[in-house]
Parts: sequence; C-alpha cells; structure tokens
Amino acid sequence: MNSKPFLLSGLAITANAFAEVCAGTPPNILFYIADDASYAHFGANGCKWVNTPAFDRVASEGVVFDNCYTPNAKSAPSRAVLLTGRYSWQLEAGGNHITNFPSNYKVFTEVLGEQGYAVGFTGKGWSPGNPGEVDGKPRRLTGEPYQKRKTQPPTSLISKIDYAANFRDFLDDRAADGKSWFFWAGSREPHRGYEYGSGAALGGRSIDEVDCIPRFFPDNEIVRNDMLDYGFEIEYFDRHLVAMLEELERRGELDNTVVIVTSDNGMPFPRAKANHYEQSHHQPLAIMWRNGIRHTGRRIADYVNFVDIAPTILDMAGIEPDGMHPMSGESIRPLLESDKSGRIDAKRDRIIFGRERDDYGRPANQGYPIRGIIRDSLLYIWNLKPELYPACDPETGYAEIDGSPTKSAILDMHRSGESDFYYDLAMGKRPKEELYDLKSDIDCMHNLADDPKYAMRKRAMRRELLGVLRKQKDPRITGDGDIFDRYPYNEAQNWNFYEKVVSGEIERPWEITKWINPTDYDEYVRQQKTSDGKGGK
Repeated sequence: MNSKPFLLSGLAITANAFAEVCAGTPPNILFYIADDASYAHFGANGCKWVNTPAFDRVASEGVVFDNCYTPNAKSAPSRAVLLTGRYSWQLEAGGNHITNFPSNYKVFTEVLGEQGYAVGFTGKGWSPGNPGEVDGKPRRLTGEPYQKRKTQPPTSLISKIDYAANFRDFLDDRAADGKSWFFWAGSREPHRGYEYGSGAALGGRSIDEVDCIPRFFPDNEIVRNDMLDYGFEIEYFDRHLVAMLEELERRGELDNTVVIVTSDNGMPFPRAKANHYEQSHHQPLAIMWRNGIRHTGRRIADYVNFVDIAPTILDMAGIEPDGMHPMSGESIRPLLESDKSGRIDAKRDRIIFGRERDDYGRPANQGYPIRGIIRDSLLYIWNLKPELYPACDPETGYAEIDGSPTKSAILDMHRSGESDFYYDLAMGKRPKEELYDLKSDIDCMHNLADDPKYAMRKRAMRRELLGVLRKQKDPRITGDGDIFDRYPYNEAQNWNFYEKVVSGEIERPWEITKWINPTDYDEYVRQQKTSDGKGGK
C-alpha cells in the first residue's frame, strides 16, 4: 500500500494518519447511504416522529454535521460527486441522471482497491445508469457486489436485499484475507414507492405526530400519511445500521472502523428531491471513528459539501488519489480531529450547487439547468432557463417528481380548480433568480430576489458564484452549456421522449415511466374519464 504523505486539494495528510498507515493499521471504512432522505428527518437532527437510534449513536459517539449538502440533489449525479470529489458540471455526462458514467473519471473506490484495500458494496451503488465496462465486464464503481442475502421486509415495496447480512458475508471474506476494507452499503430506502398507511399501521405512529409539514405541501390526512410512510422507511434504513454496528462490535472491529452515514439527496416529494431548496440538498451526515475522533458528541456547523467525501476517505486511508482528476473538495479530517464545536474553519463558509438533466420529459431532451450558492444562511438560485418547466412538462407527467400521494393531491387540487398554490410551487415555471433567508424561511417560500434590501447581497453572491464556476470551467459559463442536453441517456429508446409522446408515437407513456403514477399524466386522466362516461370526446 502506497502510504507516503500527500496533498489533497492543498490540504496535507495529518501526521496521525501517516503514522497509522506506516504502522500498518489503516482504518476500515463503512459508508452507509440512504436513498432520498433529508437532513431534518433523523432523531439526532431534532426529528421526533422518526426513530433513528443507530444514526443517533453514530452522532453521539462521533460527530454530526449540521450543514452538509449535496451539490446535485438527484441519485446518479450526487453519487458521482461522492465518488470523484468533483462537482457534477465537472463530470461531463456524469453530471446527468440515467446516463453513461464517463470512463475517463477514476473514482476513489478504484484507487483504494489498487492500493490494497478490499472494496465491496451491497444494495444501490452508483445508479441509475450505465457504469461502462472494464475488460468486457461492468465497471464496479463501488467495488465487488454482495447481493446474495435476502430478507422479508415489512412491506412489499421495501427492497428484499438484506444489507446487514451481505455486510457480514463481506466481513467473513475479509477475515480470510486480512485486508483493510471499504464497504459501501447502499440502502434503497426511503426511495419510493411506499405502502400507503404503513407508517401508521406498521410503524405505530399517528399522523398527528408529524409536527413539521413543509408549507409547500397541503396539510391533510393524505400528505401526513405519506410523510409517515417515508419516515417508516428511514427507520428501516436505520435498523440495518443497528445490525451492522453490532456485527462490527461482535468482531472487535468497531474501534478501527470509520462509520460514515448520509443520504444521496432529499426526500422524494414535490419541490424537494431534484430541486435545490432546503429539503432538496441538505443532507444528514454523522461520522464515528473511535480510534480517530477523540472529542465526540460534537455538532459541527461548518459547510461541508459532498465533493469533500472522496478526499476525506483517501486522507483517512493515507492513500494518494493516483489517476483521479483533481478534486474540488478538501478533507474534513481536521474537523473530525478538532476539539471544537460549531464553526471551526472560517474558510468553510459557502456551498456551491447546481443541476442539469435528470429524468426525461422536456422538449429536445433538455434538462433544467441551475447553479446556486449558500452563504451566511442566504440561498441564491440561478435558473438558467426559466422558460422551461422545472419538473418536466405536463405532457410527460412532471416526470422529475416521483409519483406519490402528495403529488397526486397537489395535481387533484390543480385540476379541480380548488387551488393552484401548491401546483405553482412544485410544477409551475420559476423566475430567473431566487433568494431565500434560511434562518427565517426554511421552506423557501418568500423569494427575496427582487427585494431592494437584498440587492447588494444578491449581486455579491452571484458575482462570487460566477467566479467559482469560471475557475472550474463550467460549460454553462464557458459557452457550451447545452452539451449536457446532448449527452445520451443510458437507454437509447428514451431519446426524444417528449416528442414521441406529443406526436402519439408513444401512446401509453405511463407504461414506460414506472417511477411516476399514470394519473400524473393529464392525458391518462382524460382517457379514464372518457372510458368511465364522465368526459366528452
């Protein structure tokens, strides 16, 4: 294993890390990632209606980060950021969802494997998309798969993959080879779909316990049950972490294992996932390492970005990022080894974020490009193409919002003429600029972009954002931003999906877009009314 000191984005590996590697004891690393869970819905982060004892244990026996963000709030690009340490607009096709992972971008798991670590995963790794091939076999972006063990989950819509049992199989193999290891445990929860009412019926919760309905949802029984079902799946995610921690403890490996727990993007609800509001990209992050974190139980307020994860893991392992493109993030190990809470590193004072094309459903295969910045609790969003629909077009079922009872409730209110308030927030077109004060408006409801009192701060934030993007050679700034719309999907038949739907070439698109409901399509609703004798020809 190559263990000489090195620099990560200008930050030198610590003396302790170098000493550990030279002594032959690099840490093991368990990386456990949820699929579509927001920061606010974990017990250690203040949530009272979701029980997460394992996450809370990692937070209390390690540290918890109160300002961790993904720069792209959709699964595949967010995970690409984690694996490369680069922003999604620095990853060519890798900045899109349901794409082909670019072969010229090496990921940190590959570097770990080359330098002697055993690397494996269970559940969801980098996905969805095509990882490419190496020597005629699928490229293993998160290591050797361990997927054999299955379980009987509490609902039919929860994955049958037994994450904890597959992790035990991985550990059994390591007992034979004696290698230090990295394991990516990718839960598929709380990704939709949910069994409606499971949170109440199986989780033993009452809808009255949900004390934080975002103001961009209608507050009714349907939405509250949807929230409970989402929370029930977070609790299922956490139960597997309980088992994994117990297994490490039983084997005597917990002390020298770094345990990192997070999620890829925010909750799968309208105006959350695949957006860039607070519930979209503010992520849980707790890290535990008994041999490396002396001052535990701290809450750290510094801004941490997913681009920081890859350099942090390589720093802990004492390994150079050989063959990787230069990383935009920096190791957060100094924060872990500090004895301070709150703000520690004054340079960690902002978050940069953005998105390109997620799902298919706009004319000419377009995405909805966004760039933005958070500084001093102000969130600035630049919508580069405000003429487009942010969640895909009505003709394609607003495909960038997962099908759900909450989405259906909002669409029903819109179609019946009851109210367009929630529809406009989730699905309506947006202004070119948005500005929100997260201290007083956590739900991002009051756009301050045109408020004269904020004009100077808005200009300063935009100027800072553009300066960073120029240095990073973001194609949206350098002149060929639409290249993101020309990258193919991983499945060729989805190209020009919008045009095929509008022209009638695809007559029943709801049979293709399985992640949304048929009733998300206005045309499907119209056909159902006609067939029921309730509509005209």
